[in-house]
Amino acid sequence: MTSLDKPTEETSADDARAVTEAALFEAFGGVRGMIETVLPGLLFVTIYTINKDLHLSAIAALAVSVVLVVVRLVTKDTVKHAFSGVFGVAFGVVFAMMTGNAKDFYLPGMLYTLGLGLAYIITTLCGVPLIGLILGPVFKENLSWRTRNPGRKKAYAKASYAWGAILLAKCAILFPLYWWADTTQLGWVLVALKIPPFLLAVWLTWVFLAKAPAPIDVFAEMEAEEKAAEERERGAATRSAE
Repeated sequence: MTSLDKPTEETSADDARAVTEAALFEAFGGVRGMIETVLPGLLFVTIYTINKDLHLSAIAALAVSVVLVVVRLVTKDTVKHAFSGVFGVAFGVVFAMMTGNAKDFYLPGMLYTLGLGLAYIITTLCGVPLIGLILGPVFKENLSWRTRNPGRKKAYAKASYAWGAILLAKCAILFPLYWWADTTQLGWVLVALKIPPFLLAVWLTWVFLAKAPAPIDVFAEMEAEEKAAEERERGAATRSAE
């Protein structure tokens, strides 16, 4: 293992935690991303609780999702979280309109949560933890953690197992309610379970990564290699000119 293969030891524990917090904030959207995730579903269940009007509830949820995207575009901010919200709400609206069952507004999101929870577990068992694939580019380490930073790979595995377990536990609560509860009961429980499990998963990820070795900045390595290659070329050109 060369010196480039080892995470730098110069970064203090506080700096490592700060970098981890910033990366998690960027990857998962922060407070604004959470609001954009919760607001459409909250609006849907609120309107439906008041007047039991599926069409009005669905249109209002979709409209607020579109407004959130427009606000992102106007402010020239990243739109990935808002766009994902629009697609999720759109699928829910289409599904509920097709079946005429208001509870089906929530079903696509529930199935997505189930699939994502399984993906976290399965990818970790296969040696490629999903949380590492998500956060690797954010930390500028890409996939270097797989072969060059075993301590970090272990942290990503723990975090992925945590995400998978939390999401599957959430599904274990929601799917029985889908079958046995009414639309408003399911909707309010789902809204209540939007943020706390997410914050728990993010906090556990922060705990695992804050204790892990620092990421290897592969972009900095590539820049250093390119600079060294240019210097060698200039040196060769100088020697040939002499």
